[in-house]
Amino acid sequence: MIISHAHKFIFIKTAKTAGTSIEVFLSPHCGPEDILTPIFPAVETHQARNYEGMVSAFHQVRQQKGLAPALRHPFTKRKKFTHHMPAWIIQTRVPSAVWNSYFKFCVERNPWEKVLSHYHMLNARQGGSLSLDQYLARRKFSINYRRYTDPSGAKVIVDRVVRYENLMPELAEVFARLNIPFTGTLGVRAKGEYRKDRTPYQLVFNAEQRGLVERAFAREIELHGYRFEANP
Repeated sequence: MIISHAHKFIFIKTAKTAGTSIEVFLSPHCGPEDILTPIFPAVETHQARNYEGMVSAFHQVRQQKGLAPALRHPFTKRKKFTHHMPAWIIQTRVPSAVWNSYFKFCVERNPWEKVLSHYHMLNARQGGSLSLDQYLARRKFSINYRRYTDPSGAKVIVDRVVRYENLMPELAEVFARLNIPFTGTLGVRAKGEYRKDRTPYQLVFNAEQRGLVERAFAREIELHGYRFEANP
């Protein structure tokens, strides 16, 4: 997560959407007073800063009911800013003038592709012992929409949701707006080494697996019009 006062933007980090690569790219362009949360594993060119601080979040806890544990994390750690903090929590922790005037953006991804990316990462970390069916049975998916919507999940509260499928052209538009130099590449592909098998998702999922993902990501599919494309 990044709050840049130098360029007047807030980057909301979603899961399995090149978020770490974007943070690494943006870090050298950020000023000393900007807020950058740590990334894991650390990358030399990324400098986390200004993210620590205790907050009184009692009034926010009442809004947490029904949120996944990962989204309750900022409250349990009591850190002022954390790497996957939802936008609506950030909104409560910055001045209203900052929230209202800064450009807020994030990235979202086709859910079937996102599931495969997440699966390959976890499988690699387990030494290749995790099957796709075992992963799906866990039901622990990279569901992102609550990170860029209001607490109810009904309304998108960021200014732009960049499509991962059109990542570089759309980032070029965002960075041009923010006056950040961009040559068409982020220059780093953090965490991209996990997925060795690039078989198109249409050739990976059977009908049952496809339906399971569709149900799990129903809200994101509704928000962004994602479809299980017929042809790879």
